[in-house]
Amino acid sequence: MLDHPSVVDRLGRLAPDQRAAATAPPGPVLCIAPAGSGKTTTLIARITWLVARGVDPAGIAAITFNRRAAEELEVRLAEAIEPLGLPSGSVRVRTFHALGREILLDAGVAVEPLVDRIALLRSVRPAADATELRRLDTAVSRLKLDMAADPEAVARDPEAGPIARVFVAYERTIAAAGGLDFDDLVARALQVLAERPALLARWRARCGHLLVDEVQDVDRSQLRMALLLAEPTNRIFLVGDDDQTIYGWRLADVRRVIGLADRLPGLSRVDLVTNYRCPGSVVDRAVRLIEGNQERFAKWIRARQGAVGRLVLAPDDGADTDRWARVLATWPLDGATSAILTRTNRELLPAVASALAAERPFRAPRLALPLESETVERMLTVAARVDEEQPLLVRLALAREIILSESRWPEASGDPPPGPADEAEPHALGPDGPGATGSTPEEATAALLGWAPAHVDLASFAADVRDARDRLRRLRRDDAALTLSTAHATKGLEFDHVAVLMDDGRFPSARSLAESTEPARALEEERRLAYVAWTRARRSLTLVYDPGAPSAFLLEAFSPEELGLPAAA
Repeated sequence: MLDHPSVVDRLGRLAPDQRAAATAPPGPVLCIAPAGSGKTTTLIARITWLVARGVDPAGIAAITFNRRAAEELEVRLAEAIEPLGLPSGSVRVRTFHALGREILLDAGVAVEPLVDRIALLRSVRPAADATELRRLDTAVSRLKLDMAADPEAVARDPEAGPIARVFVAYERTIAAAGGLDFDDLVARALQVLAERPALLARWRARCGHLLVDEVQDVDRSQLRMALLLAEPTNRIFLVGDDDQTIYGWRLADVRRVIGLADRLPGLSRVDLVTNYRCPGSVVDRAVRLIEGNQERFAKWIRARQGAVGRLVLAPDDGADTDRWARVLATWPLDGATSAILTRTNRELLPAVASALAAERPFRAPRLALPLESETVERMLTVAARVDEEQPLLVRLALAREIILSESRWPEASGDPPPGPADEAEPHALGPDGPGATGSTPEEATAALLGWAPAHVDLASFAADVRDARDRLRRLRRDDAALTLSTAHATKGLEFDHVAVLMDDGRFPSARSLAESTEPARALEEERRLAYVAWTRARRSLTLVYDPGAPSAFLLEAFSPEELGLPAAA
């Protein structure tokens, strides 16, 4: 079927580098796909080319890093193979965790109940604060996925430290419940594949031609699963970009993709070289920035011919709400998509305030806001019962103490734990703490106290709070053209207009660098994160910064004169 019109047409529309990747001889292939280079288009062309060469679709499997990518690939692949007479679903498209779940079910291993790790960690370590929970979450995953630790062997170790003891208690609690957690979907699948040769042979046949998307994001166990299933023929096609390795807190390691040749003898590398998404000026400065990293492949990245658009340097030392108001005013209300990106969830709160003030509909899919918490209404109700003779701040402070002391008052929930095939967030904790900003009573009540000084009495304050909540319910919409997000959460997305906050201490994150045991490597990951944020832009990129304290990354990508700063001595 290589001469099938749909296949000929699809391959003919590819650029030479994309075509070279899509039609590379079967065997271990690493396709380096920089931001905006058309990796999904190339993956789909690769699959249709394999089918056209006579490969049984039942022996082709594509593994993606998260459910959003899997859904996109499934839809586009169904359209591509339909002219070949193949129904949707003929080619297996799974996330790593969904594939692990399918393997476990095939082996007769129970896959439920799937526990909420954070809830379980809180029960095991009730005194843990947000920072400790974040560290414990990563530590448990590292012990499971990187080290394949046996909890009973750890329990017998007389020198086991406090984190190891939490891991043992956590694993025993899961075992008592007869369940498993999200990481177990991959870890246990690896275990049963190693123990059952017939099962392994069956799944190797189903993955005779294996394609792995976003290979730079995989953890050690996910890569082990992919390589185990690809053996012994190693007809594996790995797509990714070392410059977009931004999930170190989820156990991704750029050295893993750089060292693939050591794991796959005979690995051939094909580079996609054109960023088709961004204006030429954005590509130029993003490449200049990322070339400051040492742990990366040497590569050439160029903009598409005639790539027009704007890169706006926006020095502004005003309050964040005013800065974002000025950015919003520059973006046309013409239906174009736009995004405000920050390093942390907390830094998005002023952007929300600016959008509300401008009556600008927005979407913030991973941000729980203080005003959305039921704790807000609770605090106003309790404050109304406090002595009316007391000043407003005193009444609110007393109400806050009452609320936080009521053990029966539960924390407002953050994002739900991921389901069996949903790993947009493989760990319940992000790099900035549990859940999302505003998801706890402490944060919600603190936000109210911070807002109160501008009001003279409880009645006017409560009216303003309820008005703001009404506007929030009206303006926060899933179909809004404006997105408010962290840079991490927009990996794989693109927008017509993008603005990124680039202040010193914020980007790169001073806290991430301070908490890292390898600050130099942490700085490189922060640089990759900035590269990812900048390359989301299709038509314009606005970099907002305090001219008195610009990000070090701006100083790497631009001259002092371009930034409006005094020239270096």
